Amino acid sequence: MAGEVEFKGKGQALRLGIQQELGGGPLTIFGAAAQKHDLSIREVTAGVLVKLAEEFPNLEFQLRTSLSKREINAKLSGFDPRLGQALFVESASIRPDGGITEVKDRNGKWRVVLVGESKHQGNDVEKILAGVLQGKNKDQDFMAAGNAIERMHKNVLELRNFMLDEKHFPYVVFLQGSNFATESFDVTRPDGRVVRVVHDSGLLNRIDRLTASSLSREINQNYCENITVRAGEHDHMFQIASLYCKAHPWEAKEMADRMLEVARTSLRVLANDLDFGQNVT
Repeated sequence: MAGEVEFKGKGQALRLGIQQELGGGPLTIFGAAAQKHDLSIREVTAGVLVKLAEEFPNLEFQLRTSLSKREINAKLSGFDPRLGQALFVESASIRPDGGITEVKDRNGKWRVVLVGESKHQGNDVEKILAGVLQGKNKDQDFMAAGNAIERMHKNVLELRNFMLDEKHFPYVVFLQGSNFATESFDVTRPDGRVVRVVHDSGLLNRIDRLTASSLSREINQNYCENITVRAGEHDHMFQIASLYCKAHPWEAKEMADRMLEVARTSLRVLANDLDFGQNVT
């Protein structure tokens, strides 16, 4: 059972549908005023979808909100009957907050070209700027990092299961907050005291936990196209999530540019199965 479809269509018709549903914000995401828009990851995805429809008017795209466990299991059992058998909750699904963008290939099959998520964890900078102390006794500048990212790992693994037969893996995650700082920096409290946020502190940083989804490849890179690695006597094809991390909030255009790059990579990998009417660059 397919997830609920939010937007579907080609070219100008798709653009008009998104405009009617969401207004003008997503449509200007690549324009001069993009930095002024505080858009959700869902709206950013819609803006990327508009851009794809403009660049590839002969292709049909859809954005859906979820992928059911039953659909994932059916795909797995199609590879091997030993797989995809366990299902206890009929309604189980993954629901990435940026949705699942797909393109229809020349055989009428929907292929995933982009999945986006945005996570915030670690409010230490905001608390320091506000002069608020944390902890049980309200005497600490920092709060020990939480584990909200564990849910992200589940979504990544399930999409891997669904895309085992593909040569690309277009899962993009934007992570922001003090738990995802990539360099150390200073923050000044209202009383003038300077607090240093140390990016490699075990108390704060959670990037090392994230990279379990990317085989510890460098962060802030597009890894949409799968790689094959020789380990001993065996070749393994790896599907690696593209993880983008920083302490400060991601701007809408920053996210959109990276998501568009990943979607274009997907289309290039799938080029032999698609009817473009033009070349993919």
